Amino acid sequence: MAEDLPQQQTPPVAAGETVTMALEKLRDAWEGVLNPLLDALENVKPSTITWVALPVGVLAGLAVLTAEETSYGANMLFGSGLLMILAMAMDGLDGPLARKFGNVSRWGDYLDHTFDRILDAVWVLCIAGSVFVGDITLGFVAAWLTLLGSYMGTQAQAVAGSRNYRGFSRADRTVLTILGIFLMGVFIHADIGDFGMLPGVLDHVPINPLSIVVLISAFGGLWTFLVRFQQAHAEINRIDEENPLPQPNQRSEQE
Repeated sequence: MAEDLPQQQTPPVAAGETVTMALEKLRDAWEGVLNPLLDALENVKPSTITWVALPVGVLAGLAVLTAEETSYGANMLFGSGLLMILAMAMDGLDGPLARKFGNVSRWGDYLDHTFDRILDAVWVLCIAGSVFVGDITLGFVAAWLTLLGSYMGTQAQAVAGSRNYRGFSRADRTVLTILGIFLMGVFIHADIGDFGMLPGVLDHVPINPLSIVVLISAFGGLWTFLVRFQQAHAEINRIDEENPLPQPNQRSEQE
């Protein structure tokens, strides 16, 4: 009997690589579902979809901002949620369209990320400024922390070459926002009131689905910043050890 050959061990996969592989598989599956729609949009520029998604998303935010605690206002909230879903659907369409027909560009990627950040801020500000929360200052804090967390992901991509998706992602935040908006509309129609007021310096803010969305967005942004900063610190230090940057001053001294 021949001797058993030693089994080849598979090198361990880093957590970041596992996330990237999972995202790639999800993207491939999503684009497979979209193929019939993408074929119908062959003559449409991906940037056109990106530009259309922006005003749709802004209208969604304005619908929340101007809604009142009435049946009509609840219907406006439902409309806002639907507009957000439409904006997110278009946001997930421009990239696959560009890849399918060979229209991928750096500008398209930059434009998409820029508009994502704009809508992130607009939505949380409109929710915080609405009659359901009533504290635009809290909205600015939540928007700033949200953008700070997103910045850590894009900056890691610029410096290390790989996107950092850890923490409270945009997808998490958007799903939470849409659920909170729909739930607030249901509460109004069902005549369910607020659950008291927040404690401390926020004692003027009612406890309801939309105020919870703003608070989670704020704390989620802060948590995302800390998690991504820590991961970027480890990843960039590893890259610096493996491939140090040239040191001009040292080169001059050696000459």
